[in-house]
Amino acid sequence: MNDNSYTADRRRLLKVLAAGSAAAALPLGFGTPAFAANKRIALVVKNLGNTYFDACRDGANEAAKQLGGMEIIYTAPTKPTAEDQIAVLDSLIAQKVDGLIIAADDANALVPVGKKAMQRGIKVISFDSAVATGGRLMHLSASSTPMIGAKQVQMIAKTLKGEGEVAILSAASTMTNQNSWIAAMKEEWKKPEYAKMPLVATVYGDDQDDKSYREMQALVKAHPNLKGVISPTTIGIRAGAKAIMDGGLIGKVYITGLGLPSEMKDAVEKGACDSFAIWNPVDYGYAATMIMADILGGASAKPGTSVKMGRLGETKIGDDGEAVMGEPFTFDKSNVEKFAKIF
Repeated sequence: MNDNSYTADRRRLLKVLAAGSAAAALPLGFGTPAFAANKRIALVVKNLGNTYFDACRDGANEAAKQLGGMEIIYTAPTKPTAEDQIAVLDSLIAQKVDGLIIAADDANALVPVGKKAMQRGIKVISFDSAVATGGRLMHLSASSTPMIGAKQVQMIAKTLKGEGEVAILSAASTMTNQNSWIAAMKEEWKKPEYAKMPLVATVYGDDQDDKSYREMQALVKAHPNLKGVISPTTIGIRAGAKAIMDGGLIGKVYITGLGLPSEMKDAVEKGACDSFAIWNPVDYGYAATMIMADILGGASAKPGTSVKMGRLGETKIGDDGEAVMGEPFTFDKSNVEKFAKIF
């Protein structure tokens, strides 16, 4: 990403964040979906106690308040497994909710329950981590997979000046978005400028703080020449950064990936993390909820059509049944303190 596009992204994010408190007063028009009131929408995420998903919930509630007449049911399994998530979804189907917005713990395992919901007239879309085609109407990606993957490799390469062993600390091995981003990272890694920055391992912390912390410790022990770690998960990056700081590894090993400013501020200021990226999770929950409202209001979710995202405008659904919200944004010492106060 060049400096001009970075500046444009920064201005856009500032504008969007500033608009949040005034969103409820926006008039109907461009980006505002047609919506039939008195609907119950369930936002089913991977696990509770996750600050990232709590921010998505706040965005969903913002959209519901702006639209009026919508109830948001925010829920998740107690453990981030497909079996537990299916049980939650079955319960919501029995309650006859109007729509399901799902961050899938397992793409393929959720297809049957997604089909069952749609057969009973419930609209189903996914966000964050996709339900596979057949189990949902469409998927909303936070950003494009190639861009997210490439961005993370570029950040660690900038920190390490293109030299040194690097590992990946992911969430669960079954999570669609994690695997797609890792595949995109490896594609970026093929470029000659990364020839002196080999990928030496990929491990999984299952989006649990304690396991991610232990996996980070194990990486450092198993790879004494390790210089950098990429963690494309907010739980993984914060746990990995803590392991670096606790282990006296600041200046020896650096972590980057996808994190929240509020959780990464200390790591950035102390030097465990040079830079990281994320989209605004409040926007993500807001956009997904606005799209669901548009679909409930009669909008098509077929490839080639556009759906409305409220104050974020519109997005077009691609041939693969996926749409994109926007671009990731980079945080470092120059801006992390400011945004840590926001999310």
